[in-house]
Amino acid sequence: MVNLTPSGPALWTLARSGDMRVDARIVANDKIFAHIQSDRTLWQLQNMASLPGIVSPACVMPDAHEGYGFPIGGVAAFDPEFGGVVSPGAVGYDINCGVRLILTDLEEKDITPKKRELVELLFKNVPSGVGVKGRVRLKEHELEQAVTRGVPWALEQGWGREEDIEACEENGCMPGADFSAVSPLARKRGLPQFGTVGAGNHFIEIQKVEKLADERVGRAFGLRPGQVVVMIHSGSRGFGHQVCTDHLQSMISAAAKYNIRLPDRELCCAPLNSPEAKHYFGAMRCAVNFAFNNRQIMMHGVRETFDTVFGKGTSEGMHLLYDVCHNIAKFEKHLVDGKQKDVCVHRKGATRAFAAGRPEIPNKYRDIGQPVIIPGSMGTASYVLVGAQGSMEKTFGSTCHGAGRRMSRSKAVHTWTGESISKGLAERNILVRSTEAELLAEEAPGAYKDVDEVVKSVEMAGLSSIVARLVPLAVVKG
Repeated sequence: MVNLTPSGPALWTLARSGDMRVDARIVANDKIFAHIQSDRTLWQLQNMASLPGIVSPACVMPDAHEGYGFPIGGVAAFDPEFGGVVSPGAVGYDINCGVRLILTDLEEKDITPKKRELVELLFKNVPSGVGVKGRVRLKEHELEQAVTRGVPWALEQGWGREEDIEACEENGCMPGADFSAVSPLARKRGLPQFGTVGAGNHFIEIQKVEKLADERVGRAFGLRPGQVVVMIHSGSRGFGHQVCTDHLQSMISAAAKYNIRLPDRELCCAPLNSPEAKHYFGAMRCAVNFAFNNRQIMMHGVRETFDTVFGKGTSEGMHLLYDVCHNIAKFEKHLVDGKQKDVCVHRKGATRAFAAGRPEIPNKYRDIGQPVIIPGSMGTASYVLVGAQGSMEKTFGSTCHGAGRRMSRSKAVHTWTGESISKGLAERNILVRSTEAELLAEEAPGAYKDVDEVVKSVEMAGLSSIVARLVPLAVVKG
């Protein structure tokens, strides 16, 4: 692209042109940048930058790839005072897909003799797979309580501890959830799926802290070399998917009603102060809280499993480091043209990464910065990062969310077999359990970008700093 120029370490600027209202920013080192140029990501970035009320710059992270309307890895802020909009396609179908990391007092030598038993029991206690039903069965009035009150509701049911709340983004509950904005079909899809992993790239992974890149921050986060940790990656399941589907239809009508010229129909949207936006926000926040509770219930199942396998009381040493959201839209204060303003930040396949001092960060981390959890692809490393000041200045407090696909699922299935992936992991002493072999092929490590290069990119750009590198010991997949 003619208007694309380097603008700093691991930073590129796509200058405003055509229908773009603002410049765009790409975060990627040279190795990653080639992948970003290989699909429609930059075209979708231009479309993002063409939406009403967008604040400069529109951004994509190094794990970016094309998605529905908005690229995965996209970050955009909209100003309600200047016609800013909300778009379901800029949040995504899996609303509040996110990651939480659970610390343990164990080391690899403690779990090796019982690793297979642990994995099989996790597979049983925390259901996974397409359309799977959870152990928790709710009635509709209970679902309403769960999705409007968030994690505090789960704690009242006995699924967690008070300390878990502070370790969640939004304290595990996004205010303003409106159950009346959720369709009967979304409610029906969500009722049986509480506490389930799902399929695709979702997982429960037992990991080991390979090394600390920042000893001071790592210790403050409760991490130490050799420590066993558990990562959970899942979202709002069929509930959130249906919320997105339902509101995409109403937003298409809203765009026409408010004379919004769409660069792509998939970016249908409505002004932030419109009734259609209010309706979407009410339902989206329900899906956000569904996902928080989904991961909370799964964490309860993980703690129970560790108690069964390693002895009662093991779970007392299992503390939540943090739970971060990926797909979300919410109002935050950011510096815009030299003034603090409330803007609506859309993060789709991107993670909040606030620097030290922000009041949204839990007290125990506020002087350090927000923990950021970055899952790798199956069989590769994952990372713990910490938010840095550069994210506040360059990307509206955002960083990457994972490795990012570089190959479609269908191509991956034609490239690898589930058996070959399972065998390759076993040769590296990584135990894997999944419902279907084909799912392993879809999620083959080679179908993703190099997560090491992705996190190097955000560190080079000053968005977040590497704290710890984690390596997998066992994986439970959908």
